[in-house]
Amino acid sequence: MFIGEEPIHINAKPEDIAPLVLMPGDPLRAKYIAETFLDNAIAKDFTIDHKSVANLRNMLGYTGFYKGVRVTVMASGMGMPSMGIYAFELFHFFNVEKIIRIGTCGAIRPVVKVPDLILANSAYSESNFAYTFNDYDKHITYPSNTLNATIIDTAEQLNYKLHVGDITTMDVFGPYIDYERVLARIPKDLNIIGEEMEAFALFHLANHFKKEASCILTAVDSKFSNVVLSGEERERSLNDMITLALESIIK
Repeated sequence: MFIGEEPIHINAKPEDIAPLVLMPGDPLRAKYIAETFLDNAIAKDFTIDHKSVANLRNMLGYTGFYKGVRVTVMASGMGMPSMGIYAFELFHFFNVEKIIRIGTCGAIRPVVKVPDLILANSAYSESNFAYTFNDYDKHITYPSNTLNATIIDTAEQLNYKLHVGDITTMDVFGPYIDYERVLARIPKDLNIIGEEMEAFALFHLANHFKKEASCILTAVDSKFSNVVLSGEERERSLNDMITLALESIIK
């Protein structure tokens, strides 16, 4: 496999990226997290107020400090191909040790309300992403048990309600298809509680590189509910997810 000596999509120096990374999908959410939750970087690091450590193709990344621990927030974009590019480069070129994906999802079970938090203990997908990458021919990938356990403990300490279960990673945005047709094909022994578009690829790459990855999601819609979050409610629920991820990744 030809890789080359430098990353193609993250225009940062090796020292610009911390070994601990939060990955939202939205570049502007990465900017929001950096400005809202991280203290300004010091010394040779960039400050988060005005300059990102990565900005090629407007896929923004920032490095700063959370409670004295150096953390990078790097956007992944949407879908497995985009997540695959950025997670691969972070693990391979920047020697990142841990990535927590923080994103939004649709709720699949009535027990998950909007805007509850979900922690994935597996990701099921019909995608060929893993098979194309290295001939992995199974439809399920797994996060780090150790990192997941830390997230569960941290949620208890913060008194956050957290659903732990299986998720499905789709190649097509769920609301745009009849995903009941897809869900009907998923093995019945899986407890699918949410659907999203990136975690399967992240878990597979983390396992390939022998690194740690987890995925925390906020349920923002549900077929069992007509609840529509206000801007303030959406921000507050996402802030809980961000706080949980930051508190967990620095432990």
